[in-house]
Formats: sequence, C-alpha cells, structure tokens
Amino acid sequence: MLKILIVDDEPPARARLRRLLGPLPGCEVVGEAGSGQEALAQIQRLAPDLLLLDISMPGLDGMALARTLRGQERVPAVVFCTAWPDQALEAFDTDAVDYLVKPVRVERLRQALEKARRFRAPEPADPAAMPRLRSRVGSRTLLVELDQVICALAEHKYTTVIHTGGRCVINEPLIDLERAYPQYLVRIHRNALVAPKFIRGLEGRTRGATLLLLEGTNVRPEVSRRKLAEVRKIIREWS
Repeated sequence: MLKILIVDDEPPARARLRRLLGPLPGCEVVGEAGSGQEALAQIQRLAPDLLLLDISMPGLDGMALARTLRGQERVPAVVFCTAWPDQALEAFDTDAVDYLVKPVRVERLRQALEKARRFRAPEPADPAAMPRLRSRVGSRTLLVELDQVICALAEHKYTTVIHTGGRCVINEPLIDLERAYPQYLVRIHRNALVAPKFIRGLEGRTRGATLLLLEGTNVRPEVSRRKLAEVRKIIREWS
C-alpha cells in the first residue's frame, strides 16, 4: 500500500486529489498539509511513501521542501502537482519522480503512482544480466545494453540515447535512468547523462560553455558549471 501525503495550500485542490485517488487501487491518503512547514511535521509523524506536492505555497514552498528532504535518511517520493507548466526542469533537479500540471488528470496521476512505487521498491535485478534499454521503432523493439550507451539526452518529451550502434528514442526520463543505473551513467547537466568510460575530454567555447568530448560520437553535450569539477575528476580516474 502506497501511503500518500497531499501538500497544497488550497483546500479545494487537496479535496480534488483525494477524489481522484479514491478509486485507484493500492494507495491510501494518510494525511494533508496546507504548507511546507506543516508537511515537514506530518512527514516525521506519518512516514508517507509519496508526497503530492504543490509548488506555489506561502513560506516554505514546494521546491524548497523537496530540497530540504533530499538530505534526510528516509525520503518519500515526490510528485509535483502544480499550475505552473514551466518549472519541470527545476523540479526534476530536486529528484522528483514526476511533474503533473493542474488540473491533474486521473491517467497521469495513475502513471505517477506507478513511478513512485518503483522508486520505493525497485525490482531486483539479475546480477549476471546486463541491463538493457527498450526502444520502440515502428512495430519492432530495439534493446540496447547499458554498457553500449554513450550518453542520454533529454529532448522535448522523450530521451535520445546515443549508443555504439547509433541512436534511439526511449520514454524513460533522465531522472529514472540516473536512479536505476548509477554505475553506468552520471549526470553532467540537467538535460544530459553520460557513461564515464566514453568520456575523452573537455572543450571550452565562447560565452563560458564547456562541452564534453565523447568517444564514438560527434555529439558534444554541455557540462554545467556545478558538475565541472566532478567531470574533471572522472577524466583523471579514467585516463
């Protein structure tokens, strides 16, 4: 059973989420909070598995609450439910599981709950098997082994995977790949993951941009400033 805490400063919004959750199996609303500060106290008391979290709230807003939780030992999954459609990238930087735009549709809510369940209890992997990414190409399914993935780039609603055999498109967002395969992929930018073994160097550009040189592709993803030191360390370790 997925224990859910609804966090929104507007009572009608909380009531609507309760109604949507009512007929969905395998979940239970264990509480509500009207502010970020109240949510912190409820999280300590109720230990929810999932927060359905609004962004715009007085005082401690949803983004600040999600960042505060990142340092705690037992962190609930976070799904943002917000009227603001343009803050998804910042939201996923807080390790959010999903981002729903109000008015929340029941099918999108159902999908978010499934992601939260995977976050709470990831499926055990066969240690002898190489993980593979699955891409649909027309009526065919393409499987790409993780050790062949050079980088993964967020583009519009999909993720483009550059691998040793070419490129493909998958539905999984970067945050899911980062959580599932930390031994294969590292974050270098909010829109890019790369495989350390394919990193070959850095290239500076005008206006302060730093690009990553990768073996096996001409694609050169940008490295964010806060990830630059980490990437340089990876280059030293793999050189």
